[in-house]
Amino acid sequence: MADEGLFDVLIPPGVPRSIIREVVLKFDVKLVERKERIRFANMEGDERELLAFRGKREIVEQVEKYMLQRLEDFVKPS
Repeated sequence: MADEGLFDVLIPPGVPRSIIREVVLKFDVKLVERKERIRFANMEGDERELLAFRGKREIVEQVEKYMLQRLEDFVKPS
């Protein structure tokens, strides 16, 4: 959490820009950069700049559900 009362939802690497754009237009959130330690494979402890959506708790909870559903729809075969 960066600003008091605001929360972040990290955007997993590889999320299509179209989904990121949809979220920013549909919800009252800001797109921000955050440094996070990566903990997998050979990147243990590396710090990376990741994107996140920042907003009020209720909104970012909705954003997380929406983003995950859109990702699921994106990867489903037609």
